[in-house]
Amino acid sequence: MPSHQAIPAARPITPGHHINIALYLILTLLTCGLFNLYWNYRQMEACNALLLRREFRFWLWLLLTVVTCGIYHIFYQYKMGAAIVEIQHSLNRPVFDKLPLLSVIVTLVGLSIVVDCIHQHEINKIND
Repeated sequence: MPSHQAIPAARPITPGHHINIALYLILTLLTCGLFNLYWNYRQMEACNALLLRREFRFWLWLLLTVVTCGIYHIFYQYKMGAAIVEIQHSLNRPVFDKLPLLSVIVTLVGLSIVVDCIHQHEINKIND
């Protein structure tokens, strides 16, 4: 048996990465946004698993977001959107090419939670 294994064409994420968007949205609203930190952590872990590399680091994201008064979060939303598009391309799934730009625009108008819902919807679709 060979010592190396071929990477499968599809990299399914575990059921634990599939998130109930409505539940997480309600929990985020009930906790005045604090639960959203955990939600972002879960999205980062799912994308890292799908990309087969450590693209996102929660504590670095949190630190840079605080230090830059939220400006880094705008870049992060773009980067997460771009990573999801990369995953969609690599798995030959339907691609939402405008996701990175949409992520930035919606975040700039103060609806970052909507972007999180969109990102999660796209991540959930990857495994469906």
